[in-house]
Amino acid sequence: MPRRSRLLAPVAAVVVVIIAGLLLAANYWTDYKWFSSIGYSTVFLTELRTRALLFFGAAALMMAAVGASMYIAFRTRPVSRPTSLEQQGLERYRMSIDPRRKLIFWLVAAGLGVLTGLSATGEWSTYLQYANGAEFGTEDPLFNIDISFFAFTYPFLRVILGYLFAAVVFSFLAALVVHYLYGGVRLQTQGQRATSAARVHLSVLLGVFVLLKAGAYWLDRYGLVFSDRGYIFGGAYTDVTAVLYAKIILAIIALVCALLFFANIYFKNIMVPIVSLGLLVLSAILVGGVYPAVVQQFTVSPNEQRLERPYIADNIEYTRQAYGIDDTEVESYDAETELSAQQLSEEAETIPSVRLVDPSVVSETFQQMQQVRGFYQFPDVLDVDRYENEEGEKVDTIVSARELEGPPEDQDNWLTRHMVYTHGFGVVAAAGNEVDSEGRPAFTEYNIPPTGELSDVAGEYEPRIYYGQEGAEYVIVDAEPEYDYPLGGQSEDVPTTDQEGNQEGDPTADEAQAPADGQDGGQDGQDGGQDGQGNDGGQDGGEDSQGGPGDQKTNNYDGDGGVELSSFFDRILYAMKYQEADILLNDAINEDSQILYDRDPAQRVEKTAPFLTVDSEPYPAVVDGDVKWIVDAYTTTNGYPYSTRTDLANATEDTFTQGTNRGNALPGNEANYIRNSVKATVDAYDGSVTLYNWDEQDPVLQTWSDAFPGIMTKKDEISDELKSHLRYPDDLVKVQREMLKEYHITDPDAFYGGQDFWEIPADPTNDGNDPEPPYRQTIRLPGEQEASFSMTSTFVPRDRKNLAAFMSVNSDPNSDDYGKLSILNLPQDSVTLGPGQVQDQFDADSEIRDVLLPLQQNEQSQMIKGNLLTLPFAGGLLYVEPLYVQAEGAESAYPLLQQVMVGFGEEVAIGGNLQEALNNLFAGDDGEGPLDEGQQDGGDADTGDGGGGSGSSDELSKALQDAADAYEKGQKALQDGDFSTYDEANQELKDALDRAEEARDENDEE
Repeated sequence: MPRRSRLLAPVAAVVVVIIAGLLLAANYWTDYKWFSSIGYSTVFLTELRTRALLFFGAAALMMAAVGASMYIAFRTRPVSRPTSLEQQGLERYRMSIDPRRKLIFWLVAAGLGVLTGLSATGEWSTYLQYANGAEFGTEDPLFNIDISFFAFTYPFLRVILGYLFAAVVFSFLAALVVHYLYGGVRLQTQGQRATSAARVHLSVLLGVFVLLKAGAYWLDRYGLVFSDRGYIFGGAYTDVTAVLYAKIILAIIALVCALLFFANIYFKNIMVPIVSLGLLVLSAILVGGVYPAVVQQFTVSPNEQRLERPYIADNIEYTRQAYGIDDTEVESYDAETELSAQQLSEEAETIPSVRLVDPSVVSETFQQMQQVRGFYQFPDVLDVDRYENEEGEKVDTIVSARELEGPPEDQDNWLTRHMVYTHGFGVVAAAGNEVDSEGRPAFTEYNIPPTGELSDVAGEYEPRIYYGQEGAEYVIVDAEPEYDYPLGGQSEDVPTTDQEGNQEGDPTADEAQAPADGQDGGQDGQDGGQDGQGNDGGQDGGEDSQGGPGDQKTNNYDGDGGVELSSFFDRILYAMKYQEADILLNDAINEDSQILYDRDPAQRVEKTAPFLTVDSEPYPAVVDGDVKWIVDAYTTTNGYPYSTRTDLANATEDTFTQGTNRGNALPGNEANYIRNSVKATVDAYDGSVTLYNWDEQDPVLQTWSDAFPGIMTKKDEISDELKSHLRYPDDLVKVQREMLKEYHITDPDAFYGGQDFWEIPADPTNDGNDPEPPYRQTIRLPGEQEASFSMTSTFVPRDRKNLAAFMSVNSDPNSDDYGKLSILNLPQDSVTLGPGQVQDQFDADSEIRDVLLPLQQNEQSQMIKGNLLTLPFAGGLLYVEPLYVQAEGAESAYPLLQQVMVGFGEEVAIGGNLQEALNNLFAGDDGEGPLDEGQQDGGDADTGDGGGGSGSSDELSKALQDAADAYEKGQKALQDGDFSTYDEANQELKDALDRAEEARDENDEE
């Protein structure tokens, strides 16, 4: 090489090493700093140590095996080689290789070792489960071995066997190449094709391979508990009576063949290994393939139901255990389809507060009424939680964090996105069973800074959302001043009203802080009407009230939630990690600055505990003075014997996950065991992660807790306030109902027939065949004294639409029945309408059509169907579906709840609110509805005669007449699509009812 080249070579090598080191540091060192910042460095170090152990172990195994094989092949090369064209051609290669022989041999062995080691690092979780496996305390039905063997030990033994096979195969190929290169194997030479040394060497390697095959056959016996050969998953009749013994026979034959290969060391006859190999292949075909097929075809198929019965029973038992559905309470429910007005009056008080506000519809309403600035964002599907109202009652509440999507479009650059617009602000909440006079949610927490019932009951809390589901991939704080929230003038607070417009605790300027800028203007604009002009006016009003440029509050982060950029080296690493030079060039970044990343709560929990599968629906809650993201997490395995496997992604798909960004399904991996063993929280301000050991009996979690000691927090340390916001997770319900479609049946014969299998109905409120999602609502099951916060779903028979069963899961963690699955099984000899049929009844009913036709024909508005809720009521099932109307063609338009449809039995009705709809559904002979005020939240105000003096009575009568006139005016305006007049009529109705209330009070005093 030229002198200059010789000097540049080491410099280039050093540069390459430095760059490679920086790249590794940008990956591993930044990860270590991230884990250290949240107090979970033990997770990173344990995984890193395990990966390193497996890397060096697998690499050493491969290098030793291949290196020794090549060394033996070279040392036993023939001293002299026959003269032939083949050897003359190989001589040129030998002359080229010999000067660098050692280097080449080491490169080959080391290269294979590194590749094998890298592959082995991916098995770190398998090894940790094997090394720390906890017993299940339950044995499989075939081998009577604790299930931990199949869940933890068996997978690792398969991995070890696979790498041993790979080592032997590569060793054989390497030996064959060296023997051929140096004349030990001669493919084109007359006479002996191989030397004695080559035959012995290759025979030993083949013997080891066949010996490993014998071990594989023996291990395959245990894999029969995961067989899918028979009618069910798990060892079936053919597996147990034919395949099991075939595996034993094949293992013995393979052992004999291995001994014959080893014996060839003495025989030195090539026919011995050939005969042994042929015997093994023939045995595998006849014993392992033909024999079980004959048994299946001629013994099992004609008698399948009888012969498979005990194995079907095992599959049912172990599947129900693995998915936690074995304690499901099934009750026959002879649902009433007719109900008299008198019966309804007796049952009306048992109706819990029905959640009419659909969290998948009102997101746009939250966006328009509580966005405040265009860069704040609400998710497409809001969450349902429970909060106490001022009376101390638990209320189903629609909640969402007001997150920051990013800076305004015309100001979107690296600086603003990553250093100025760093956080969202506050939680917005609305009662689930109330709307105001316009059909908007009745907000119980609103505005910036936050105010409302939630703040009054829960107390002040830190509202800044630095960690959430929206926003930039990373932000840098304690550098530039951060945008906090806009400042504006004082304005009237958002009133909290019931569905008819009756005031319920309307805050005054003295009682609550004025809403943030834009609320008054936005509110007034919205009150101007739902048509495009009114909404645009509302939007303009909101912008006008937000103040001029610079009228805002800034903030400096004072938490410890990020990684400190305390040195220039750290900035170099993060600049490389995110491929962003501005991290180096920005002068405001100093030694106190922090970089906050991995800010999504689900992603944060997954990274903190990589052995967990995280629920797709994290939700915010105000807990102990902070906003906490609550994340449900699961331990799973696909190694539970006889339990049918399911694809978690398919099982958790529904309307919210298909074709929209409104929700996510679980990852697409197969599992046959799942537990909600961990409740995790992520602080929205400092990003701290806490993992609570929720299911202390789960052996999978016990295994991981032993592998990562100290990362779990005891269940007893969950505060009462946090516990009150925990709930049964969405995705677990979806997986369990997927299994209950078939595994609600416990009789093997009925399971084999499959005539009673169920399906999850398609969501009738949306186009397509996506499954109806489970709904959160407070219901009261038959025979229970109290209503409970639950998740509910329905089933229909296979290929039919009538209702087969109603499922509910108690979702109240303070209840002794938390997690209890209950199924109301409908009779098969009669028809109860299912969700799709009820929706068809809604669409076909003439009275409903008369109400909805003006809305459907109005080109300026669109009608949106809310969630079709099903709940037990009066010995039957009541269907409730809210209807929303939204103006077309206006960006600021949002849905307003205008009508409620109800169904019971085969009867359906519609009303302006739930009470009116129920009155119309169960109207008596005189046409009067049996429900009076007070029997249903959101009902009509009391309009009865209060008694007393004639003056007050006259005022009361006039007020009631004005209310009736206003109501008729509103209904006519609604049919005409005149939303401005409709809003005016609602205001007049509200005023008239207020006057009626005052007149009634005067009557009472008199």
